[in-house]
Amino acid sequence: MPHVQEPKLISGNANMPLAKAIARRMSMHRGIQTQLVDARVERFNDGEIFVEVFENVRGEDMFILQSTSNPANDNLMELLIMADALRRSSAARVTAVLPYFGYARQDRRTKARTPITAKLVANMLVGTGIERVLTMDLHAAQIQGFFDIPVDNLYASPIFALDIKTTFKDRMGELMVVSPDVGGVARARELAKRINSPLAIVDKRREKPGEVAEMTVIGDVTGKTCLIVDDICDTAGTLCKAAEVLLAKGAKEVHSYITHGVLSGPAVERVTSSVMKSLVITDSIAATEPVKAASNIRIVPTAPVFAQAILNIWSGTSVSSLFEADTLSPIYDGMYAAE
Repeated sequence: MPHVQEPKLISGNANMPLAKAIARRMSMHRGIQTQLVDARVERFNDGEIFVEVFENVRGEDMFILQSTSNPANDNLMELLIMADALRRSSAARVTAVLPYFGYARQDRRTKARTPITAKLVANMLVGTGIERVLTMDLHAAQIQGFFDIPVDNLYASPIFALDIKTTFKDRMGELMVVSPDVGGVARARELAKRINSPLAIVDKRREKPGEVAEMTVIGDVTGKTCLIVDDICDTAGTLCKAAEVLLAKGAKEVHSYITHGVLSGPAVERVTSSVMKSLVITDSIAATEPVKAASNIRIVPTAPVFAQAILNIWSGTSVSSLFEADTLSPIYDGMYAAE
């Protein structure tokens, strides 16, 4: 059935550069100018958030672009209020595009009398009338089950695989993918399969809470170029420590590929002064000036894959097709040319 509505994008303040990049990519893919819906998202003097949409959205297929990154609570409230504004303005469908889904680390009860905040956030999003969620590299796959609406979870590993095959094209045989903890093995194994590399694990143990972790490397990394793979880098303490341990075990050099560069507190300083050759992150979270200025931090774009995913959702075609390199490579327009 032909679609009468055009896909329309609206963005909060969390990551405006990415939102504008997605709009540009959609314009390129379709050959039709796509711009962000004119709206204002601002705060009253007491901190309350106010949203006003200046364009008619009645009967439209709306996509809200908003990462719930720092400040997580403000960005989450912006998302909820924008969704409410669109529903009350008779939008046909509202999809939340969250390149980074905040509160995802609170996905289970680790001890007595603690919340499952990821489920609470899911309930809030559904309660505002959001009908679909598009995100990238959820911290835990089971979070998709917290929603009673469809959730499309994109993966950064195909993008990282393209980057690795370009960056390390002359030494693919010496690469080894490393998971920084046992819980991230599935994610690391996925990337290792894509680049046909072996896998190692850093086993982290603590004798007492708050003490520096004792780390053991499972696997022989001697002479290898190690690629640490994870979904979130927050304060970078564990990441930098893992790099030191890998070098002590004979690794040739260490690079890291992390989807969401939270990079809070002393993270940037730790990374720039660490033994890591490079930290590669995506732009799912807007980069701060210190991140942009860091000599060994590199950012790969997600706008091409998000733009295509939005178009696929709008047209009712497959989103999972974007997980394959053959589909993804053309979207990146030769940015990562196959050798």
